[in-house]
Amino acid sequence: MFLKSGMLAIWLVLLLWLPHGLSMGNSCSASVLEARRFFELENEQLRRRYHEEFLSGYTYNTNVTEENRQAMIEVYARNAELNKRLAKTIKASDYAQSEDANIRRQAEHLSKLGASALSAEDYLALQNAISSMQSNYATVNVCSYTNKSDCSLALEPEIQERLSHSRDPAELAWYWREWYDKAGTPMREHFAEYVRLTRKAAQLNGYPSYADYWVQFYEDTDFERQLDAAFKQLLPFYRQIHGYVRYRLRQHYGPDVVPAEGNIPMSLLGNMWGQSWNEVIDLFTPYPEKPFVDVKTEMERQGYTVQKLFELGDQFFQSLGMRPLPSSFWNLSMLTRPTERQVVCHASAWDFYQDSDVRIKMCTEVDNHYFYVVHHELGHIQYYLQYEQQPAVFRGAPNPGFHEAVGDVIALSVMSAKHLKTIGLIENGRLDEKSRINQLFKQALSKIVFLPFGYAVDKYRYAVFRNELDESQWNCGFWQMRSEYGGIEPPVARTEKDFDATAKYHVDADVEYLRYFAAHIFQFQFHKALCRLAGQYAPDDSQLTLDNCDIFGSKTAGRALSQFLSKGSSRHWKEVLQEFTGETEMDPSALLEYFDPLYQWLKRENSRLGVPLGWSQTNKIPSDCCGTFST
Repeated sequence: MFLKSGMLAIWLVLLLWLPHGLSMGNSCSASVLEARRFFELENEQLRRRYHEEFLSGYTYNTNVTEENRQAMIEVYARNAELNKRLAKTIKASDYAQSEDANIRRQAEHLSKLGASALSAEDYLALQNAISSMQSNYATVNVCSYTNKSDCSLALEPEIQERLSHSRDPAELAWYWREWYDKAGTPMREHFAEYVRLTRKAAQLNGYPSYADYWVQFYEDTDFERQLDAAFKQLLPFYRQIHGYVRYRLRQHYGPDVVPAEGNIPMSLLGNMWGQSWNEVIDLFTPYPEKPFVDVKTEMERQGYTVQKLFELGDQFFQSLGMRPLPSSFWNLSMLTRPTERQVVCHASAWDFYQDSDVRIKMCTEVDNHYFYVVHHELGHIQYYLQYEQQPAVFRGAPNPGFHEAVGDVIALSVMSAKHLKTIGLIENGRLDEKSRINQLFKQALSKIVFLPFGYAVDKYRYAVFRNELDESQWNCGFWQMRSEYGGIEPPVARTEKDFDATAKYHVDADVEYLRYFAAHIFQFQFHKALCRLAGQYAPDDSQLTLDNCDIFGSKTAGRALSQFLSKGSSRHWKEVLQEFTGETEMDPSALLEYFDPLYQWLKRENSRLGVPLGWSQTNKIPSDCCGTFST
């Protein structure tokens, strides 16, 4: 027996070693082995280029100077040429027809050049346009409403503080206009250059427009239609929220400020872009006699620091059996706003593609908002750490919406009453029915209210990229979409002398935005799957609901999440989604189930109050603007 089993083992080793693989179906043929060696070497070079790029980008974002901006552009331009050479080599080979699926996928991914397809001159011009918009966004200051000679107010924290706490419509409109006039309008020429050059890059990559180039990252020719269908499915819920909020705002501000059936002036909603309304929830809380969980007050009482917020996030992932934050994270991240230099405060997570070097850049403060954001950004960090073993080409999410969804799915557990009790921030881990409606309403003011905004940002850019919106109507078209899809409008009239789309960071930074819309749906699919694995959810069980599920401490859920994340983009998103959740499509059903108690309450309450639903076209733009944008 020993001789036979020993000879069998030797034969199997030889069989695996032989170049042609014999009965292995040629999976180890000479061409496949050569291809694997080629991509192994090229992935190492790619990893080094990514490291260099992200290092230069981080340096610029944490110290906004012209010198750092130029240094970043130089790195991007140099690496663009190397990426172009690699793509040409791959296209000239037969790697895309390899018998090995992994080789084919790598070849496909690395053949997509994006902006690198441009000539060196055009590439530099594009990067200059993007970084100029970013620099303007990062350095804009506005003048005080009460002291017009003080023009030192930044978006965070000064302007946001007034948007959150002022109840003077004139003051709110002042800050709104100051921001859009300075962050948006001056960037029109840079944006036009950006549109011209990205269109050129898309066509060089074989796509009719930059919109089509973005859509292909979802690896589903039907995905744009799925987004439209999902938006239509969620719109009735949004209309209930919109109608209720407009009704309550009209009660507070009066009919001269808020129309009965029109668009809501977005300056009243507590957020510069009207993408989240929970900062002014005190104006329309369903049950005002039921106080909200005041996490900020309790954190202050317990002496919480920014460091403590991140330690809590790290503790959450470790409780799932996932990786702890490396020491370099604590040493190299920018977790608070420095006083001695200009920085881009917009929260972001960074993977430096070397030695588990992951960092966060944000201007954190100890409050409810940042308690959530910290866990969201750490979700990105954990994703980076989990797929670190993948080759550089696969160190990303298979669907652009997955990365954002992972951060948010953790936050859904973290913000539950059950978890807040676990970490000692509240005493009762279960809310009574009125408090539950209040809490769901507060969540909906960010989760549901965001959807028309997230949808409109890229529907607008798609129309621009595809030349469906004439440049002479770029600004009115933007506001017509915001009105049509979300029922909100600017507090003052806007014309083509203004340009407001670039007052949003992601537009300046060339960040595809429908990923956030998709993420707001995927996160609830992920949440439902993890809650079921953790034994925290059961259909029709009032004690195990999605809105009070906390997966903290569940190694079973942690293993499933780790397996999901570790695949990176090495496989199609539908395959890894099916393994994780049992589903193969983006489906709003879990989101609607999560919020169903609130949806039913809103329908009853709006009916009782006689609240009108829906809205007319905004009158804050010229009446001869472009036609409607149907989905």
